[in-house]
Amino acid sequence: MLDRIEDTGGAISISPRGQELRNRAAVLAPKLAACAASIDRDETYPWGCVATLTEAGLMGMTIPKALGGLGASFLDVVLVIEEIAKACTVCARIVVEANMGAISAIMAYGSPAQKRLAADLVLAGDKPAICITEPGAGSAATEMTTRALDRGDHYLISGEKHWITGGGVSRLYLIFARVYDQDGQHQGIGGFLVAADPANGKMPQGFTVAGREPTMGLRGMPEAHLVFDEVRVPERMVLRTPRGFGSGFADLMTAYNSQRVGAGTVALGVAQGAIDYARDWLLEREQFGRPIAEFQGLQWMLAETTTKLAAARALLRQAAATPGIDGFGFPDVTLAAQAKLFASETAIPAVNTALQMFGARGYSREYPIERMARDVRMFTIGGGTAEILKTTIAARELGIKLPQTRDGYVDQEAAVPMALAAE
Repeated sequence: MLDRIEDTGGAISISPRGQELRNRAAVLAPKLAACAASIDRDETYPWGCVATLTEAGLMGMTIPKALGGLGASFLDVVLVIEEIAKACTVCARIVVEANMGAISAIMAYGSPAQKRLAADLVLAGDKPAICITEPGAGSAATEMTTRALDRGDHYLISGEKHWITGGGVSRLYLIFARVYDQDGQHQGIGGFLVAADPANGKMPQGFTVAGREPTMGLRGMPEAHLVFDEVRVPERMVLRTPRGFGSGFADLMTAYNSQRVGAGTVALGVAQGAIDYARDWLLEREQFGRPIAEFQGLQWMLAETTTKLAAARALLRQAAATPGIDGFGFPDVTLAAQAKLFASETAIPAVNTALQMFGARGYSREYPIERMARDVRMFTIGGGTAEILKTTIAARELGIKLPQTRDGYVDQEAAVPMALAAE
């Protein structure tokens, strides 16, 4: 495989800082768990939990120390995410996006002023929103039609974004758009930073939150439909990647590898939390005159599930700790895709197994398993569907591009030199 980091078999070492942060998250988890049911029921963004996470220093952990953060690694962060996700999925997603994805892209590519703005907002409790998906461009993200027109000292952004996590509550937005110069020539895809203050009703002119999806799970996290009508973005708010607009999408998506690892870790945490509940239930519940933990069928369900979760955990930590070749320290693209794919596809049956162990009680909203089953279903979809991740992994293994367009056939003879180059 081309550009692959081959030696990834070593043991992952958890730093003292990572252990301390995980312990800090574990202490907070019961408080967050106590709010999870009401967050789901009321479908409200958990501002109280955000304040708790902020006070604990779990927002903006990856921000450099010079800007007020901890300078934590992605491995440090996944340890925290798993503990939070066991208690509250929405809170875990907030921790992901306050430490990975948009914020990590800004810390890698941003100007000093952009980094300062982002750091101040996140350290005060903001969860930046990354705006890629559109009504007509989901997995085919490069088919986006949102455009940014160059007007000299500013750009005008027009278009729509859909399924934007945190839309309408986030203060900082990283908007992906097609860039056109002053002559109308297409330049590529760029990232544009837009600051807002939705809590106080202050949105940039032309920026509208047009609606919110009524989701199956993760109900406290808005998935918004955003409309841009010539939103003015000063030139200083363009997030310029090293290779410019021509390769801007690829560079920005490299930063998104961290978000994928974070999303996979949320799925793992939800599944582990569900299994933890089920394990305790097996020891407590009695049928036929003895604890149901004594029945071998349930023992084997527990053993098989915890083994798969251990494998998912190892993959996620390996991906978090292994940088790719971009030079910015983002997780390797193949490892990130493999980790999210395996973790998300393992988590869904794991939560279903936990629900089965609870019997009818698992199906009741009086217990957390029902909510966890709805929440975990998102993670084979959001942040890259399982099918797209499989295509990404296969392309890296084969050393060829595998476009999904109608003219995407790859001539195998032409591909031979690429395959040889990988040897």
